[in-house]
Amino acid sequence: MLELSDIQSSPQELQDYYAQLQAQQVTPAWIGGGISIEPRSEAVPYLWRWRDLRPQAMRAAKLVGTQQAERRVLRLTNPKLSGAASNTLVANIQIVMPGEIARAHRHSAAALRLIIEGRDGYTVVNGEHVPMFPGDLVLTPNWTWHDHANDTDAPMIWLDGLDTPLIRMLEAGFYEEYHQERQEFGAAVNASQWHYPMSEMRAALQRMAAANTDDPDEGIVLEYKNRVTGGSVMPTIACHMQLLRPAEKTRARRRVCRTNYHVVEGTGYSVVGGQRLDWEDKDVFTVPTWTFCEHVNSGNHPVFLFSFSDVPVMKAFSLYREETRP
Repeated sequence: MLELSDIQSSPQELQDYYAQLQAQQVTPAWIGGGISIEPRSEAVPYLWRWRDLRPQAMRAAKLVGTQQAERRVLRLTNPKLSGAASNTLVANIQIVMPGEIARAHRHSAAALRLIIEGRDGYTVVNGEHVPMFPGDLVLTPNWTWHDHANDTDAPMIWLDGLDTPLIRMLEAGFYEEYHQERQEFGAAVNASQWHYPMSEMRAALQRMAAANTDDPDEGIVLEYKNRVTGGSVMPTIACHMQLLRPAEKTRARRRVCRTNYHVVEGTGYSVVGGQRLDWEDKDVFTVPTWTFCEHVNSGNHPVFLFSFSDVPVMKAFSLYREETRP
């Protein structure tokens, strides 16, 4: 008859055995914490306020040049993590002042830029000139050459999103500088695969609102699609824009993914893991994995919420799941 074995070893015998294992750099799994019933993130919900971030970005522009800093970036750091907003994705604020460039390089981390402030500065991606206007999404996929320039008379500030914590965990980080500070422009293109103008996303969301083609739980949400593959914008990062109409409230939902949000326009609040985060224009907040989150538009005008997450990674390994609170 097959059954569970029951071996009653003395505490001293077990202690001696564990000490021998430790000396050999071996750990018995049955005392090592076991398997969790569900995901529990070390990260916590957190909100970074634009009214605090912008003055610090402007001060950085006075104290540090782009000659001294490869990228003049402020890393938004989760209180429970080291140098990152979430376990797999960073959210940064980058500033390029009038007349400045940020030199060309490439790396194995995938990156995105969501433009916050400034008009008509640009990024060059593999030789393609990509304009940058508020609300625009600009991609620099992994191992693409990219540099930034501001030939306007006002600061250019944007939100950076990168998968560097994931790349670091996988020990797959590569970096290379271009042979000169800036890339030469290639031939102009009609429709860039790296550029998603806010004007197009706003119009699409407003058409959906007029046609009442919204999700009853989430309101109106559109995913940015890769213009070549039709999938997520990059293999490790998915990007979405969500429209919340005045007084609209979404249903609480949790997902196996890490998500960082940027308030493009509007005021309201989100309840994340039971914690209320009151936000306004240009604020940034993070939602850890498997944490219930709901959004509320508390103002009189539409809210546009941009988000980026590691959903493609979770789906690639069949780990993604979601749950709506009853």
